[in-house]
Amino acid sequence: MHNIVKPNYALGSTHKKEEKMGNNERPLAGVKVIELATFIAVPAVGRILADMGAEVIKIETAKGDNLRYTAPSEGRPADPHEDTTIDLENANKKGVVVDLRTEKGIEVLFKLLEDADVLLTNWRPQALERKNLTYEDLKDRFPRLVYASLTGFGEKGPDKDLPGFDFTAFFARSGWAGSLYQKGTVPTNLIPALGDHQGALALTTGVLAALYRQARTGKGEKVTTNLLHTAIWVQGFSVQAAQYGDEFGGMIFPFDRRDNQLPYQPAVETKDGRFFQVMGPNYSIYFPKFMQAIGREDLIDDPVFSSQKAMIDAHRQGELYDIIQNGFKQKTAAEWEPILTELDIPYALCKTYAEVVDDEQAWANDVFYKMDYPRGPKALVRVPVTFEETPLPPYEKAPLIGEHTEDVLADLGYTPEEIKAMEDEGIVTQGERK
Repeated sequence: MHNIVKPNYALGSTHKKEEKMGNNERPLAGVKVIELATFIAVPAVGRILADMGAEVIKIETAKGDNLRYTAPSEGRPADPHEDTTIDLENANKKGVVVDLRTEKGIEVLFKLLEDADVLLTNWRPQALERKNLTYEDLKDRFPRLVYASLTGFGEKGPDKDLPGFDFTAFFARSGWAGSLYQKGTVPTNLIPALGDHQGALALTTGVLAALYRQARTGKGEKVTTNLLHTAIWVQGFSVQAAQYGDEFGGMIFPFDRRDNQLPYQPAVETKDGRFFQVMGPNYSIYFPKFMQAIGREDLIDDPVFSSQKAMIDAHRQGELYDIIQNGFKQKTAAEWEPILTELDIPYALCKTYAEVVDDEQAWANDVFYKMDYPRGPKALVRVPVTFEETPLPPYEKAPLIGEHTEDVLADLGYTPEEIKAMEDEGIVTQGERK
């Protein structure tokens, strides 16, 4: 197996190109984004745009984004100065606290929107309607604004106002949780943000296209997506095929892994209790390779097993599955790696999260960045987009609650006296600075 190395933090911490390039040279330099969103999906869009050079101003309540309080469920310290989750979704942004329940707070928002290019929000439709902040409310006043919205279930239909998290709207409603598990057991364990981040990538795509249109025409646009649509789209192969049932030999989800039409495709366990995920969509090419790997060359020309159709028609997938599983249990993961590599069989060791943080290949490709925290350095994950001519962006920690309120209001033309008066009235909050 590849040697597992401790994180080479230098790979992510002192990038020379990163130090030399100013923000004004990045692809979205000069783009101003206002973020009116909490939790993960839409703030992740803001993070991506910020890494691309946009000025992203995050508006929070005095209590702050609810994501600031999820440490207990994630097994990390509840410390605003060591919040790896809030940094993941909100690095490189400015943070302000404005009470949008007040008339003066809406005035501040509208001043921010006067020269903004993008408004990001994940407010539910009825909340936007109550505050007169829908696209229809704003488009005439801000005709060049790109209005980007992401919800759980979309802006139409009977469930448009339901609260939507990725566990519910993405995994459960889309068929993921109800289909992709071993038949006879229970749906797989889920993790937060997996669906949110896919929704974020979808919305980011739309925002970038709308910005291009804005640059060409000077006109704004409304861009929307939702977790339900995103989840169904990423599973599109299987969702569409499900309409045929088993008429053409398709699997009905959930199914028993022993009935897999590619018996070598379920994860295989090794002698030392590790798992490899292998892949080989063309049976005629990969079946002989797997038989060679496990020392069962006698089956390569077997009249049933050598033909995928014959094997399925004979209902012998489970038998071949057992042969393959037993074969892989004869060697350790370390012993299997050179064999699979030599046979050119696509594979990967099923790693734990702790092992992923130590992955040499990930560090070599700038997946991680070393961030210094009170409890020592931690590897933070970068946005998965890089440019050849634009070096990696810096990784500035997410703003503390209201950290940049005074600076942003001053840029809008408010005097120190006006800012102090709004603070006294609870309309804005000036937070702690790092």
